[in-house]
Amino acid sequence: MTRIIAGRARGIRLEVPGAGTRPTSDRVRESLFAALESLDAIDGARVLDLYAGSGALGLEALSRGASTADLVERGRPAAAVVRRNAGAVARASNRPPARVHEASVRSYLARATGPYDLVFTDPPYDLDDAAMTADLIALAPLLSDDAVLIVERARRSTRPDVEAAGLHVFREKTYGDTALWWCERAGEAALAEQDQPATESQSR
Repeated sequence: MTRIIAGRARGIRLEVPGAGTRPTSDRVRESLFAALESLDAIDGARVLDLYAGSGALGLEALSRGASTADLVERGRPAAAVVRRNAGAVARASNRPPARVHEASVRSYLARATGPYDLVFTDPPYDLDDAAMTADLIALAPLLSDDAVLIVERARRSTRPDVEAAGLHVFREKTYGDTALWWCERAGEAALAEQDQPATESQSR
């Protein structure tokens, strides 16, 4: 069962598409959102959830006080599930629903205007490194100056090449087979540290 963990829509159960998606576990989401709240990265944020699956990440952010959320899911059946979940969260929180976009990530990014303050991208494990990097390069111009980007992949996956998009990894965290990379725009200090291993103390 996938559910909203906290906020106005706490406890609302979310549907999960039957195939081709990999929902982020409640344990990972709980830890992730606790850390995001400690950074004050959610309240009032403009959120983008790429490869949305059930929409759980973007909808959790809305429940916890984000101002808007755009959820991007290419598969028609999965996009229909996301719309139903967005409606359920909107009713529970008495707020406008998330905007659901039935489109490929690349085509959405090509026409989006942003800026976004908080972005989640959880691509399929079989997405190759070149495609992942192309996504990041297309996304970078849409990020606000203080944006936080969370990249979720399998622990065994190659570290995302965020530097190619002018970004910087400031935190890494693993949960079993799941790895999260926390990214931000690369300032001068971050650029000087790109060859150093990222730690949780390197920024923010």
